[in-house]
Amino acid sequence: MSLLEENQSTDLEKIVGLSRRGFISAGALCGAAMFLGGNLLSRSVLAAAVSEGNSRLLGFNSIAAATTDTITLPQGYKSSVLISWGQPLQKNAPAFDPSGNGTARAQEVQFGDNNDGMSLFPFPGDNNRALMAINNEYTNYQYLFPHGGQPQSAEDVRKAQASEGVSVIEIQRRRGQWQFVQESRYNRRIHGNTPIRLRGPAAGHDLLKTSADKSGKKVLGTFQNCANGMTPWGTYLTCEENFTDCFGSSKSDLQFDAAQKRYGATVTSSEINWHLHDPRFDLAKNPNELNRHGWVVEIDPFDPQSTPVKRTALGRFKHENAALAQTNDGRAVVYMGDDERGEFIYKFVSRERINHKNAKANRNLLDHGTLYVARFDAGDGNPDHPKGQGQWIELTHGKNGLDASSGFADQAEVLIHARLAASAVGATRMDRPEWIVVSPKDGQVYCTLTNNSKRGDAGLPVDGPNPRAKNVYGQILRWRTDRDDHAAKTFAWDLFVVAGNPTVHAGTPKGGSSNINPQNMFNSPDGLGFDKGGRLWIQTDGDSSNAGDFAGMGNNQMLCADPNSGEIRRFMVGPVGCEVTGISFSPDYKAMFVGIQHPSGGSTFPEHLPNGKPRSSVMVITREDGGVIGA
Repeated sequence: MSLLEENQSTDLEKIVGLSRRGFISAGALCGAAMFLGGNLLSRSVLAAAVSEGNSRLLGFNSIAAATTDTITLPQGYKSSVLISWGQPLQKNAPAFDPSGNGTARAQEVQFGDNNDGMSLFPFPGDNNRALMAINNEYTNYQYLFPHGGQPQSAEDVRKAQASEGVSVIEIQRRRGQWQFVQESRYNRRIHGNTPIRLRGPAAGHDLLKTSADKSGKKVLGTFQNCANGMTPWGTYLTCEENFTDCFGSSKSDLQFDAAQKRYGATVTSSEINWHLHDPRFDLAKNPNELNRHGWVVEIDPFDPQSTPVKRTALGRFKHENAALAQTNDGRAVVYMGDDERGEFIYKFVSRERINHKNAKANRNLLDHGTLYVARFDAGDGNPDHPKGQGQWIELTHGKNGLDASSGFADQAEVLIHARLAASAVGATRMDRPEWIVVSPKDGQVYCTLTNNSKRGDAGLPVDGPNPRAKNVYGQILRWRTDRDDHAAKTFAWDLFVVAGNPTVHAGTPKGGSSNINPQNMFNSPDGLGFDKGGRLWIQTDGDSSNAGDFAGMGNNQMLCADPNSGEIRRFMVGPVGCEVTGISFSPDYKAMFVGIQHPSGGSTFPEHLPNGKPRSSVMVITREDGGVIGA
């Protein structure tokens, strides 16, 4: 999500990677106490380790901030382009047309725009061949259309819808270099008009029925796909985030109910304006269409003919990503953040256990289970490194006051209106929860709280995990479940890092926590990823003006942290105007795949042609000596 999106208001403000091999097992969790002595890292230990700069995990020197229109890496590393927006997925598909005159039909068979979260799926027994599922979050009309403005026809809207969703591609390592395989039968697009099924407790509910789908179980399209998740049974989870931005109304005086307001429904679409040429997105004509989006969608990348499924048991909100874990008794857990100011952190726990011997037996595992929302206490008040306790509150109809008297007729309504349910049970309003990841070493969970310029306003008081008013820098929250069991309903939390600018704001809360220094400072942490070695990779989507509060930070970047010592080093800086987002690794961790989204502001990345168009791309990063990334 961009800073522009962060500045949008919500009704609430007005009225109030893991791979299959790295999936957390019960056995791995049992060893957690050995990692940090059974406790969250103490600040005294952290400060000492950071000041020494002697992390055993981080095998590269931190690089300087940069403002150049290229990829900047530590000495001994190199990058190359894997795939860029508009690249045809098959040899007979139309080539990218930089003029913007390409058709919607062409875009449906080309790599989508503004790539975000991604997951890599190796072929069994072959470390040189894999599939990648890659989100395509949104599109830039400035570059998509030859007129460079808002959609002017149904064809324009369909082209925009074709630019979003998910791209599935095959990649192979050939002569030591990972490359896109254009001729693969697995290459496919899932976009804004792809048929998708609705399953789970809300499927078939009256609030999901439309004149085009009286069953309430069949929907067209997934769009505004932000980040992702990967299941241990080999499927991809894509998360629908800013879906309400795609809707508007032809009736200027249309009145919205409380649920529509809470999800951000407006008469005037947020610069997207699909409703002007596609009545499906006109809330005056199809009010229930809004309820059919904002879900987690499960996709089988190895079956090009399969129909994606929206899993309604995981709740409806502006999903950032879906982080998988496992309870000690073998059930699946999905951690999720709702990326908007003052929204919440959720987890889902499946009813049944994961069948690790039969992948197909898990295909409907995410349809049955319990959704929870997090409540955090005020913490211990430590200004540098606050810590405290929290609990998970169940969002089940008939419990915790969620019944007809509070506006929820059944469980389907609890899930469709998950934001309202979370407010009703007193969940903690957060500073825009973005990516969540689970450590492969000790099972601790990390979540980026990217920023919140309204923290401290009415209804958004400064509190434990959200410790600063007018928070323009963000922080990374960490929690450890009771008994190291992801099924537990209580946890201990701390802030792993509080971002800031110690050069501009030395000695103040805006300077950041003690593991932030002038050599590694950043703002708006967004993407997160762990590698097999336990390194935590941090990606940013913040202010790249390099001025004022952000002086010295340069372009958006990717950093690497040692969760044990707390040390953070800058590893990569992206090109002008971009967000660095999406991360995955080859099976041997000798190649890293990183997304560069919306290069802009005069950028011509990655081709750097005279008067060229910038193109969002997936990059491959390797070491010149062929070693493990980051080691």
